[in-house]
Amino acid sequence: MKREILINGSQRETRVAILEDDRLVELLIDRPDHRRIVGDIYLGRVEAVLPGIQAAFVDIGLEKSAFLHASDLLEPEEDEEPGSEEGDEAFEAAEVEAEAEGGEEAERRGRRGRRNGESNGGAEPRQREVRSRRQLPDISDLLKKGQTLLVQVTKEPISTKGCRVTAQISLPGRFLVYMPYASKVGVSRKIESKELRARLREMVSNLLAQDAGGMIVRTVAEGVTEDSFKREVESLLNIWRKINKKKTFVRAPALVQRETSLTRGIIRDLFSAKVDALHVDSKELFNEIEAYLKGVDPELMERVNLYAETVPLFDKFDIENEIRDLFKARCDLPTGGYIIIQPTEALVSIDVNTGRYTGKRDPEKTILKTNLESAREIARQIRLRDIGGIIVCDFIDMETRANRERVLQELRTHLGRDRARTKAFAVSELGLIEMTRQRVRPSLWHSMTSECPDCKGTGRVFTPEVVARRLERSLKRAGRERRERQMAIRLHPEVALYLLEEEPKLIHTLGKLTGLELELRDDPMMRVDEFRLMSRPAGRDVTDIYAVA
Repeated sequence: MKREILINGSQRETRVAILEDDRLVELLIDRPDHRRIVGDIYLGRVEAVLPGIQAAFVDIGLEKSAFLHASDLLEPEEDEEPGSEEGDEAFEAAEVEAEAEGGEEAERRGRRGRRNGESNGGAEPRQREVRSRRQLPDISDLLKKGQTLLVQVTKEPISTKGCRVTAQISLPGRFLVYMPYASKVGVSRKIESKELRARLREMVSNLLAQDAGGMIVRTVAEGVTEDSFKREVESLLNIWRKINKKKTFVRAPALVQRETSLTRGIIRDLFSAKVDALHVDSKELFNEIEAYLKGVDPELMERVNLYAETVPLFDKFDIENEIRDLFKARCDLPTGGYIIIQPTEALVSIDVNTGRYTGKRDPEKTILKTNLESAREIARQIRLRDIGGIIVCDFIDMETRANRERVLQELRTHLGRDRARTKAFAVSELGLIEMTRQRVRPSLWHSMTSECPDCKGTGRVFTPEVVARRLERSLKRAGRERRERQMAIRLHPEVALYLLEEEPKLIHTLGKLTGLELELRDDPMMRVDEFRLMSRPAGRDVTDIYAVA
């Protein structure tokens, strides 16, 4: 598979696009006013301990307190990547704004979330299985209100909730992840060779002093020499010493260690021999990449290209249009079918339709082809849009079990390319595939768009006919109260045109009925579903006095 990374840098924004076989599969955006905080380390102060949901709220100096689950106080299992999914259910159930004074409410929400989870089609049994393997101690025995501790952000604030943090600090390097509170050396599960795993584990273990903490060997470390490991171990240990030193001089809550920049993080975590090329259009970022690679992997510099053409980088690779289409509900498929992606507060629903693709003779083959194509596109879209949480996919009903399994396997295969943890459950009796995807930060839909001031997030506005009826009721109220004699009605031109063409006698009839002198004025600055009533002598707005539903 052909893989490329594009980095578009400017003073106010850095964008990173990841391409697989010339198709955009991942988009990362970083702005100075909206800095990413995942990976940042804080000295926090415990504000509330909630045994009912095995969690605590920790003040780290942000607008809302952070959420710390009891599972994030334990040492991770061997070979487990930092940032466990355990406790996500409690995190979703507890609203962070409850904080210290709202502890009882948070506990109530947590209990309700657990009760609801017991019938969620597969996710809750997995959670119970995890807990049975790792019995959690009572969090009130481990933490007390007012206590200070180092925590690291694992999930950014989303919607009304604050960020999620862990007390299991991890410091990622190019080849290793240092975990100072762990005690073992693990190897990424993506390295499958038993012999290689054993050799890498022994090599890194020999470089660590007793009680110096634990390490995880990253996938990119295949073929790395002992000298490279030694340099990185020393570098990570030095960072940890600085953190320990700094925490003794600051007062909680305080930022102790900031995660590296988006560009440096991408190079550290993604750029390897498996990436065919990296194109960057900023000389400053190019120099940053060059300086970093010279220290860790100089051979990769031949794959880095400083883009200097007059055509913008993202236009050159024809991905600006794809970025503009990111927020459309409808996503067309090559053969004529399409999927509809609808985010809601609780989950994201994805509906599959055959559209204009009708196949030839066999309906089941037509449906199977559309579903297989949709499975590939769904995996790409949720990764591209960075959709997390619960996702429900409504595929077209298939008659045979073999076809249902084939679609599920196709979806799982393409989800396997995703860096975020995903889990797709079996096709339900209703033909739905329920899945979950690790949510680290708000989706691009949440972070790059805001609620429409006209429709308030519904995506719909009242029709001109409905506006006319609301206006009629408001004018009748004004006539009954007899406070006004002369009124001007301001409407959007579309509604004014509707009244003139479809109900030309309405204003005259209402004037006679109410005893008001009415004047109609079109105002292009008005919303389509809005009207304003103005008292003509005084020139004041009296809409709120007479407005009715």
